[in-house]
Amino acid sequence: QVQLVESGGGLVQAGGSLRVSCAASGRTFSAYAMGWFRQAPGKDREFVAAISGSGLSETYAASVKGRFAMARDNAKNTVYLQMNSLKPEDSAVYYCAGRTYSRVTTYLNDYSYWGQGTQVTVSK
Repeated sequence: QVQLVESGGGLVQAGGSLRVSCAASGRTFSAYAMGWFRQAPGKDREFVAAISGSGLSETYAASVKGRFAMARDNAKNTVYLQMNSLKPEDSAVYYCAGRTYSRVTTYLNDYSYWGQGTQVTVSK
């Protein structure tokens, strides 16, 4: 069983930056592809970014490409999402997710493990 714990959310002004982190339990972290999803009030949970187990492959939603960057440190069992040039529409609860395969995927149902979420609020 893998447990995921997010941290680093908060309130930031539009145009600012924020980094959220996700710490994972387990001894085979490098075998898991990891993803970030977000959910705003009244909206479906949507894909943001994903990274392969090795960290060599990444993919991003069109809405965040060029502004967000995902990275992982397998020695620390941690993934990060660096968010730059934040916009009010980026406000949401951000969830970390993991899957028991190394390949990246953008599909929510492909992920078996989920964190509790961390709130990111971007003010105008």
